Amino acid sequence: MTLDRFYPIFDDVAWLERMLPLGVKLVQLRLKDRSAAETRAQIARACDLCAAHGATLVVNDHWREAIDLNCDWLHLGQEDLDTADMAAIRRAGLRLGVSTHDRAELDRALSLGPDYVALGPVWPTILKKMKWERQGVERLTEWKREIGDIPLVAIGGLSVARAPEAFAAGADIVSAVTDITLNADPEARLRDWIGATR
Repeated sequence: MTLDRFYPIFDDVAWLERMLPLGVKLVQLRLKDRSAAETRAQIARACDLCAAHGATLVVNDHWREAIDLNCDWLHLGQEDLDTADMAAIRRAGLRLGVSTHDRAELDRALSLGPDYVALGPVWPTILKKMKWERQGVERLTEWKREIGDIPLVAIGGLSVARAPEAFAAGADIVSAVTDITLNADPEARLRDWIGATR
């Protein structure tokens, strides 16, 4: 299957309720610091919403819930890989995206046969404190050369204006978080993104 070129990430299912009706076709739910019950309820609701809107849901981190709820996609960061049961994830048929920030992490990701590889932060990001500074679009070109046909996701500091540069450098998919959620008019910003990536 071909993934959409625009990949917003949201930290609450309420965002999916607002944004899926606008035409989002690929979305990640990244839940942090929630109870087990709330995490499960949010993922279940997100599955239903994405099914209703013909969108692909990627669950961040919570692989047990993704398996239990028959989700299709899982995203794991490098720390998540340390504790995830990869055999169980593969048995469940989950498709896998993996975060990378340096060559060693890329090698580790590729050893898992991922369904996409994410590189970030391409530009400086305010989302979370990271030990990695800006990767730059040159790294996107380098990564794309290494991974070939595997889709490459650019994340970190992305904006509508920067998206064409990321695509030109080799990204197949661009991801945005705070550029939408911190915008004064998130719906309008999301429409701009869809216009820029379709």
